[in-house]
Amino acid sequence: MTGHQIIRLGVVGLGVISRFYLAAIASSPRFELAAVCDPDEQATAGHRVPVYRSHRAMLDAGGLDAVVVTAPNDVHAGVALDAIACGLPVCVEKPLATTLRDGLAVAEAARARDVALFTAFHRRYNANVLALRDKLTGGAPIAELTVRYLERIEEHVGRDRWYLDPARSGGGCVADNGPNALDLVRLFLGELTLESVRITRTAGVDRHAVLHVRGTAPATVELDWSHPGETKDVTVRLTDGTALRADMLAGFDEFKGSLWHEYTGVLHDFAHAVALGPAWRDGGLAALDLVDEAYRREGA
Repeated sequence: MTGHQIIRLGVVGLGVISRFYLAAIASSPRFELAAVCDPDEQATAGHRVPVYRSHRAMLDAGGLDAVVVTAPNDVHAGVALDAIACGLPVCVEKPLATTLRDGLAVAEAARARDVALFTAFHRRYNANVLALRDKLTGGAPIAELTVRYLERIEEHVGRDRWYLDPARSGGGCVADNGPNALDLVRLFLGELTLESVRITRTAGVDRHAVLHVRGTAPATVELDWSHPGETKDVTVRLTDGTALRADMLAGFDEFKGSLWHEYTGVLHDFAHAVALGPAWRDGGLAALDLVDEAYRREGA
């Protein structure tokens, strides 16, 4: 596929996040929406492209160059494997899978079929986060970093109540918000190792967690699904004592308003991944590995 060809996308899953993907596709010069898929007839109503209840039916119909998977977490791996089996590059909404074993299987399948596997970490495209990273260029090294990802989950999921089912979400805030937050730490500090974790659950769902990780400096990730309101930020303390902060929500008054430009960034990089094919690498497996280790260590 050359860099000038339009990439015909099939979108699997039309839940709360899909509207940001659809808007990014509509505004992108690289992509064209070719099909959508969701088992809910209400979700597929009004689309001007072919609609399917089953992703397999969508794949069998052909006419696609790539697939976006923004379905519930527990089906990410299965849908991605089916798309990859058709020779299609895949953009998977984080997390890549709900288990490390499944994530590794998807990555291996993509390598075997010579297609790109792209994990969508939308927060790394946040304008305020990128401005903070630019400010750090040429300055004192980071001494420590904190990422806070705090929200009341019930206010964010809409009709997608599967988030509150540990079997479907993968656990709770660690499985679902953890990858985005850990990817932000990775953006600033490189590859990470987990040092400690503390998780608090309600009705089997992890509602609060604190992870201590280390890259080129130590970092703390605080996750909360019971927080009044919403706080999403990155704070760095430099070795010279300077403290700098990026508020991911600042300047975006609309609820979830920052996601519009973040998913434009996601699609831009996915186009790059499609062109690179199996040479594309991102932090999808790295984040899943840290989540897996957090749950194993917490249960040890």
